[in-house]
Amino acid sequence: MDHKQEKYLTVHGHFYQPPRENPWLEAVELQDSAKPFHDWNERINYECYSPNAVSRIVDHQTRIIDIVNNYSLMSFNIGHTLLSWLEEYDPNTYERIIKADCQSTQEHLGHGNAIAQNYNHIIMPLANERDKYTQIIWGIKDFTSRFGRKPEGMWLAETAIDDATAQALVDCGIKFTILSPYQADRIKYTEDPNAHWQDVSWGNVDPGRAYRYFLKADPEKYLDIFFYDGAISKSVAFDHLLRDGEKFIKRLCDGVSDVRNYDQLVNIATDGESYGHHTKFGDMALSYILKIRATQSHFKITNYGEYLEKHPPVFEVDLKQKSSWSCFHGVERWASDCGCSTGGLPGWNQKWRKPLRDALNNLRDKLIDVYENHAPDYFINIWSARNKYIDVILDRNEDSINRFFEKVQKKKLSKEDRINAIKLLEMQRQAMLMFTSCGWFFCEVSGLETVQILKYASRAIQLAEEFSDKDLETAFVNTLEKAKSNIPEEGTGKDIYNKHVKLAAVNHKQVVSHWAISSLYEDYSDETEVYCYKINKLDYRSFKKGNSDLILGRVHVKSKITLEENDVIFALLHFSGEDFHCALREFTSNAEYNKIKTSLVSKYN
Repeated sequence: MDHKQEKYLTVHGHFYQPPRENPWLEAVELQDSAKPFHDWNERINYECYSPNAVSRIVDHQTRIIDIVNNYSLMSFNIGHTLLSWLEEYDPNTYERIIKADCQSTQEHLGHGNAIAQNYNHIIMPLANERDKYTQIIWGIKDFTSRFGRKPEGMWLAETAIDDATAQALVDCGIKFTILSPYQADRIKYTEDPNAHWQDVSWGNVDPGRAYRYFLKADPEKYLDIFFYDGAISKSVAFDHLLRDGEKFIKRLCDGVSDVRNYDQLVNIATDGESYGHHTKFGDMALSYILKIRATQSHFKITNYGEYLEKHPPVFEVDLKQKSSWSCFHGVERWASDCGCSTGGLPGWNQKWRKPLRDALNNLRDKLIDVYENHAPDYFINIWSARNKYIDVILDRNEDSINRFFEKVQKKKLSKEDRINAIKLLEMQRQAMLMFTSCGWFFCEVSGLETVQILKYASRAIQLAEEFSDKDLETAFVNTLEKAKSNIPEEGTGKDIYNKHVKLAAVNHKQVVSHWAISSLYEDYSDETEVYCYKINKLDYRSFKKGNSDLILGRVHVKSKITLEENDVIFALLHFSGEDFHCALREFTSNAEYNKIKTSLVSKYN
């Protein structure tokens, strides 16, 4: 009896936001362009991430007939930068996402809907070998700590891949990834020894099955590949399918081919933001399709892991090297003025991309020198220590830090040595954050995303210069000067760095000033967290005269990131309105502090 051919459906959502935190505060600052919300994370969460966890299905009279967690029915990746934000600012949505994956493992032979993502969305073919591995290792560790299982698949930023990236994925235990059909070069039927290669380089690879890619450097090893249906995926993004559920399901049914003699998979991959942010109420079209219409159209909902177990690849694929889903020229969108851009005005160019890439590559290499010159003082294996540092990033408490150092330290480290060791690792973390892909994706060097990655570069330079006498910043900004803005008043990359990046830097004294001013309006407890600092109130005296206030105090401030500690005394004079005058200095002795207090109170009164 012939096997009845099944029709499987997988909708994959790439949910992603770049890191947006001020690297000196580890907090997302106000972003005016996201109004009326505080920042873009908050805005898109309201429009997309949260609604997809509780999506409504309504009848023709708009009465709610069901509430659906779309994450339990779709394949998805949500990287660290977004998940960590959701965990803190929308824990309900975060928990629903985790539970959705857990539910999916029970429904799909132990295979979850969630897959991992390289840590902070860098373009992997443009990364050096060590950064490739750290990005994957950190992405896997972050995923495992949240979802309670190891990931089978990993989404690569912009689906950018080359053989070295595939090698790193396989070495780290990743089984599969998802690519654009235009990234396939040729395929061959593996069960026929006489089979010839077939050219599929113009996007005509059959997306209805999985393929096996054998590594060039190690042909005994392989990575399995799914190619999403490019035509349907594009229609979701550009043909308004999410405005009409019936139009959406009809388009998905178009992906079924009667000439296929196997259990075929209709799979699409789109930006997760399509489902609510790019298309209002797009989450509702998705829930309607996945919960009701897919079954009515004889689809079986699956995910990539389950389909792969049931249908191991019988075709080998060869990939185009250094390719991606959003650049016709491979990965040039993140390195040159290739013509691919988003936004901008007529006549604008992206010639700034190359000097930006050059500046960051040169800085990265100099930061490696600093790390290799100083990290051996603290670590048994400096690059293994960097890979393990994700344990601290995910849980910055004393026990986690102690466990980390017990694993990696060369000898018992003093408090000062620990601080130096953490600073070196933070320098390396910032050095990877500065390569986040969004810095090149859009049209203008002065854009929000490019300024953000320059902030990470600035913070890395600041940390490095504590260990080196070399002036890293001058060479960096001189290369940036070659990056010309399309907006005349913005000038060059050097001007942008000086105007928008340098002013974002914050030190512990500024944090204490913020705390002191805020204390006029808020009754702080003895221990307070201000951004990524812990402030302990050691002494606090308030005096009032007419419409003015004098605050004198002493606080102990500690960075939760670098572990640096400072004892600071301050004097704050407040007149009416927003007229504040704050002076600070490091605490030296009680005698000096008491002398300063007595003098200031006497003059004030």
